[in-house]
Amino acid sequence: MLVKLYNTEGKEVKEINVSDAVFGLPENDDLVHQVFVSISANQRQVLAHTKTRAERSGSGIKPWKQKGTGRARVGSLRTPTWRGGGVAFGPNKERNFKKKINKKMNSKAIATVLSGKMRDGEIVVLDKLVLKEKKTNEMVQILKNLSIKGRILIGFSPEERDFRLYSRNIEKVNNILIEKLNVLDMLNNKNLLMTQDSIEYLEKKYMPIDNQVEVEAVEKVKTAKA
Repeated sequence: MLVKLYNTEGKEVKEINVSDAVFGLPENDDLVHQVFVSISANQRQVLAHTKTRAERSGSGIKPWKQKGTGRARVGSLRTPTWRGGGVAFGPNKERNFKKKINKKMNSKAIATVLSGKMRDGEIVVLDKLVLKEKKTNEMVQILKNLSIKGRILIGFSPEERDFRLYSRNIEKVNNILIEKLNVLDMLNNKNLLMTQDSIEYLEKKYMPIDNQVEVEAVEKVKTAKA
């Protein structure tokens, strides 16, 4: 699959060939949804909490004797049926919403979302990201040159880690290290911007083992012929 490569001025430089094993997968909505829900659940903070009768303050003494008073029998001031008592079936901070997703499923889902964005033209690839002045305004100008519409997720390679400082305060722009790319962030942002180095990193990380063996064999043949 051929992908256009742009410079920071927004001009097309050339076309590069990307792996169909990572950027050319068919749709798989069920898998992507399962991984999306899992990540969302794992990020959920459990804040709501009501006190049970064991956590409520109050005397443990029986308010009155069991029989002979004419009143209903009661054993504690902290009973849920009384005002000031504990809550019987309220939310508890010990609830666990964690969901487990296998590594292979997560990797396949990421490659599936990348493929979908590639088909829809929502991935923009730079030849190289260079900031001479190292200022936020410079990053804003690069995004204007590329004419990207909608929310943008910028994936930075390990060598571009420091550039995250210059994009974090731009409206409708989020950034992430390419090694931490995930389904949730990609789906919450329409466009994905990254460099050619990041494309190569994703191909190495998410390409199936069988394809990697084939690629390495072809490279060895080319090297031998040279």
